[in-house]
Amino acid sequence: MLISKTNNFKKDGIGMSFAFVFPGQGSQSLKMMDGLLGFEIIKQTFLKAEEILGINYLKMLQEDNSQNINQTINTQPLMLTAGFAVYQLWLELHGRKPVQLAGHSLGEWTALVASNVINFEDALRLVKLRATLMQQAVPEGNGAMVAVLGLEDSIIIEACREVVNRGLGVVAGVNFNSPGQVVIAGNKNAVSVASDLLKERGAKRVQLLPLSVPSHCSLMLSASEKLAKELTKIHFNKPEIPVIHNYNVEIYSNTNLIKDALIKQLYSPVLWTSVIRKIVDGGINQIVECGPGKVLSSLNKRIKDNIISYNLNTEEDFNKALSELN
Repeated sequence: MLISKTNNFKKDGIGMSFAFVFPGQGSQSLKMMDGLLGFEIIKQTFLKAEEILGINYLKMLQEDNSQNINQTINTQPLMLTAGFAVYQLWLELHGRKPVQLAGHSLGEWTALVASNVINFEDALRLVKLRATLMQQAVPEGNGAMVAVLGLEDSIIIEACREVVNRGLGVVAGVNFNSPGQVVIAGNKNAVSVASDLLKERGAKRVQLLPLSVPSHCSLMLSASEKLAKELTKIHFNKPEIPVIHNYNVEIYSNTNLIKDALIKQLYSPVLWTSVIRKIVDGGINQIVECGPGKVLSSLNKRIKDNIISYNLNTEEDFNKALSELN
């Protein structure tokens, strides 16, 4: 049975509490929205993004290679649009609202849009600016991000500290994604030296990521200062649904603290492992990945093995989630 907006799902039915999490950079892929293009609200959300920014992201997703979608300046507004489109479809199909939200890196912005803290148009413009400022802070080719698999966090942190202390540049752990999976970022040479050290110290795998800027490290300080000035001009509302912030795993209702969290997020590590533990330790073990791909669901299961994961990539996915969570 295919779902449609006429399905008789209960809006306020009794059911288990669940959380929504929104993916960020790294989850993008060509044709990633194809499974949901039969729904008008998906196409309309992308059309709205095109009207705001002048870029046809759906067309970009149909290109022959992923060069354009992997450019930070495109990836960030693309992933915001994709995640918000999926969330709107969920609500249109009478899916119950989650009791908690979080987003990985850029996905935190999508979570704040879903919580009605910031409207889609303002968020899209700010995210495009955010991406531009990040790229300007570290010209393409001067930075790098590398995924490190199979090592304790403490070993990675210490290796990065050694490289910095040797005066070789900036490198730090920036995404603590799950036990045994950490991303490091910084100056290209410093990341390379740290990668070699981590291989020597037992890393199962060290993999260069297709990202054009080294996010969430001190190289982003100048970008965060410029973004902070723009945030003062934008009205934020109090969250309708609590959002867990990446940089310190806190939940805020004060809009000034939310803006501050977005600023600090740019140059601070994403503490995803701690975010998911906070959700589950709070009594929620059903988590919906609201956006393309299954990257977060895979990470989440490594963090807490009792998590029940849902994805929303196809009509069949929606059927399953709506049936079980409503």
